[in-house]
Amino acid sequence: MPLRLHFIVLIYSICALTAHGQTLHVTPTDSTIRVDGLLTEGAWQRARVANQFIQNYPNDTAAAYNNTDVRVTFDADHLYVAVVCFDKDPARRAIASSLKRDFEWDQNDNFTVYLDPFGDRINGFTFNVTPYGVEREGQLYNGERVASEWDNKWRSAVKKFPDRWQAELAIPFKSIRYRKGSTWFLMNFARHDLKNNQRTAWRRVPVAYRISALSFADTVRFNRPLPNPGPNISLIPYVSSRYSDDLGEPGNGTQGQRTYKAGIGFDAKIGITPSLNLDLTVNPDFSNVEADQQVTNLSRFEIFYPERRQFFIENQDLFANYGFESNRPFFSRRIGISLDTTTGVIVQNPLLYGARLSGKLGKYWRVGLLNTQTATQPSRGIAGQNYTMGVIQRQVFGRSTISGIFVNRQGIGALPDSLAFTRLGGLEYNLQTADNRWSGKVFYNRVFRSEGSGDQRISSDNRNGNDTHGLNLNYTSRNLTLSWTHEYVGRNYKVGDIGYVQRRGYWKWRPEAQLTFYVPGNKQIISHGPSSDITFIQTLDGRLTDREFNVGYNVQARNTTEGGLGYYNHYTYLFSGFDPTNSDGLELASGTGYNIHGIFGFLNTDKRKLLTATLEGWSGGYFNGKNTSLTAQIQYRFQPYGSVSVYGEYNNIRLPSPYRSAQYLLVGPRLDLTFSRKLFWTTTVQVNNQTANTLLNTRLQWRYAPVSDLFVVYQENYFPGSLTSKNRALVVKLSYWFNV
Repeated sequence: MPLRLHFIVLIYSICALTAHGQTLHVTPTDSTIRVDGLLTEGAWQRARVANQFIQNYPNDTAAAYNNTDVRVTFDADHLYVAVVCFDKDPARRAIASSLKRDFEWDQNDNFTVYLDPFGDRINGFTFNVTPYGVEREGQLYNGERVASEWDNKWRSAVKKFPDRWQAELAIPFKSIRYRKGSTWFLMNFARHDLKNNQRTAWRRVPVAYRISALSFADTVRFNRPLPNPGPNISLIPYVSSRYSDDLGEPGNGTQGQRTYKAGIGFDAKIGITPSLNLDLTVNPDFSNVEADQQVTNLSRFEIFYPERRQFFIENQDLFANYGFESNRPFFSRRIGISLDTTTGVIVQNPLLYGARLSGKLGKYWRVGLLNTQTATQPSRGIAGQNYTMGVIQRQVFGRSTISGIFVNRQGIGALPDSLAFTRLGGLEYNLQTADNRWSGKVFYNRVFRSEGSGDQRISSDNRNGNDTHGLNLNYTSRNLTLSWTHEYVGRNYKVGDIGYVQRRGYWKWRPEAQLTFYVPGNKQIISHGPSSDITFIQTLDGRLTDREFNVGYNVQARNTTEGGLGYYNHYTYLFSGFDPTNSDGLELASGTGYNIHGIFGFLNTDKRKLLTATLEGWSGGYFNGKNTSLTAQIQYRFQPYGSVSVYGEYNNIRLPSPYRSAQYLLVGPRLDLTFSRKLFWTTTVQVNNQTANTLLNTRLQWRYAPVSDLFVVYQENYFPGSLTSKNRALVVKLSYWFNV
C-alpha cells in the first residue's frame, strides 16, 4: 500500500474514533426552551449531537438498527435533553405496557438518560420517557442498579412523526444533587428499541453488563459552571379518610366493629446542601400502598416480602441492602408491626414520625441517618418503639466502598417490655472494579439485646454466637459468570425485631457458574448455555442439613422468547418436626434426612405480542412424597391503555399414608387500566385456598399535578366458597407537592 494511502487511512481512523469517543460539550441556551417536543429553538439547532449509538444487546459490536440523536443544553434552572428516535419501520407500533408512570423498563420502548453528577460511577439518577410520553425516574446505586421508587418533579413532552418520535426533557437542577460550580457530569444515553429487540447506548456497554452501568458513562462538559441550585425545600401534605368494617366470623356470635378515622400529615424534603437531603414524615399514611402478591408457602421459614412504603424505599442502597437477601441486618417492614397482647394477634401500629438524612459529604463520603417512632397503645399492651439506623460510607479503590452501620430498636414508655432494646453494629465492604468484571461484598454484623422488664443488662445469650458474617464474589465476562458465596449465622444472632434472617446457627456455601454462547449469525437464537449451582448448609457442629444441586440449560430467542430446562437433586435433614403441606397435618419426625430429585423449567413467550405468558414449574421428589408445582401468568395488553392478567400457582402434594396430601391453588386476576397519563385504575383479586382467604383490592389514582395524587382504595377479605365478607375498608387520600 502506498505511503500516502497509509496516511489517509490513519487520518480517517483517528477522525472516526475521535468523532465517536469525544467528550460532549454543552453550551447554555440563549432563549427560553419550550418543552413541547418540537425542538424548534435555536439552542437545539446549534447544540452538538450525541449519536452513533452502539448495541448493548443482542450484539454489542454492532451499530444500532435505528439511529438516535441526543442534544443537551441548560439555563439557570434546568438541564434540558432533546432526543430524536428515528424509526425505519413506523408501521409497526412501539411497545407500551400502559400509560402509567414508573413503567417496567424492559417491557416498553423508551429513551433513558443516566446521570452521575459526582463522577463516582456508583450513584446517580435516571430519567426515562416512552414514545407515548410516559415518564419514569429513579436513583442509581451500586454502579448500575435502579431504584424506580424515587419520585421527583420534572417535565417532558413527546411528538410523533412518520419516521421518528422525539422528546424534550426538562430536569430541574433542584431535583438532582451535584457539587457547587460543577463543570461536568458523567452521562450515558440509552434506547430500548423493544420492537426490534435491541438495547443501544451512546457509549458502548458490553453485553454481559446492564446498560445502566455507570462504569461505561462518558464525560459531558458544560461551557460554564452550572448554577447553584439554591434552597430546595418541598412540602407534601396529605389528608385522608378511612372507613373500616370488621364483620367477624359467621355463626360465632361475634359483633362486627365499624370504625371511621380521619388523618392528616405531611412529608417534607429539605436540601441541607446541594448533595445532602433531609426527608421528614409526620403521621404518615400508607393506605395507598398496593397489597403484597401472595404466594403458597411450602417452606419451613418466613417468606420475605419487599418493602413497599415510599418513605422507606428511597435511598434504599444506604439503608436496606446490607448483608444478603436472606440475612438483612435492617428490614424496615418490622417498623409498625406489633403484638396486641390482649388478643395475641400481630397488628399494625401507627408510625408517628420519621426522619431520614442522606447524601454526600465531600467527594468520597456518604452518610445516612434514619429515625422513626411508633405509637404506644397501653389498652392493647403495645409499647412504642424507636428505630434508628446510621450509616457512614467511604469510597475506596476506585468504585468500591466500605460502610459502617449501626441499628437500634429501643422500647419507649412504661409497659413491662418498654426498656427492651436490640442493637447491631456492622462493617461491610462492597467490591466493584472499574470494568465491572469483579464485584461482591464481605460483611460482619454483631447484635446486642436486653430483654426488658426493667433489666437493661445485655442478655447472657449474646456472649455466644450473636454475630454473622458472609462473603460474595462474582466474576462476569462476555461468556462466563462465576459466583462464590459463603455465610455464617450464630445461634444467638436474634434480629427478628429489626432485621430478617430465615434461621440461625449454620454455615452456608454456594458456588455458581453460567456459560453463555452468543450466535450473531443465527436468525432464531441470540444466546444459549448451561448453568449450575450447588448449596451446602450445615449446623455449627458440622451436621449437614441441606444440599441442593441444580443444573440447567437456557435459550434466548431473537423474538424475545426465552426458556430453559433443568434437573435438581436435593437433600434435607429435618432438625425439627415439619408438616410438608404446611397445614397443621401430621408432621415428619425430626432427625430424618430426605434425598429427592426431579426436573424444573420455565418459558417466557414473546413480550412484544399483545398476548403473553410466563410459565415455570417443577415436578419430582418432595420430602417423603412428590409434588408437581406450576406457576403461570397470562396477560393480554390492550396498549397503551393497560392490560388484564391472571396469575396462578398450583401445587399437587402427594404423600404416603398416614401423612396428608394436599392440592393448593392460588389464583390472582388483575386489571390495570390507564385512562390517561394522569388517571390509573388497578384491581386485584387473590384467591388462596392455603390461607382460606379471598382478597379484593381496587385502587384509583389521579395524578392531578406533578407528584400530587388523589387515591381511592377499597379492600375486602372474604371467606372462600361462600364469599362471606370478613372485613372491608374504604380509604380516600389526597396529597399535594409544594415547592417552597
